[in-house]
Amino acid sequence: MRKLEFASLQVRDLEVSKNFYTAQLGFEVAESNPAAYIFSYNKGEASFAIRKPLGNLEGRELGAGVSLWFAIDGAIGDLEAMLLERNVPLSGPVQTTPFGKIITASDPDGYNITFLETK
Repeated sequence: MRKLEFASLQVRDLEVSKNFYTAQLGFEVAESNPAAYIFSYNKGEASFAIRKPLGNLEGRELGAGVSLWFAIDGAIGDLEAMLLERNVPLSGPVQTTPFGKIITASDPDGYNITFLETK
């Protein structure tokens, strides 16, 4: 098995998605170019990108079934409060899973961004 090194999500509107990830979720842009923004999270431990489409996305569902998971350092309840304060669309309240407690946000293209408290 190989380790996942990087993830890239195709988005319909690069600027709308960038603003969602930075202003609402708190990710930081590490690099950018005209076709993509690359984010770092948790002091560079995880990175991923949003990018302009590689092909025509008209009539296609983008985020269905896709979820990126990020471990958090703090309490999941504090993160939930911050996300609600910033009007981030959530798929529901905090849930307990075999991996720990999670909260999942939905981005503008329907991708699930799951945050995990691993205590």
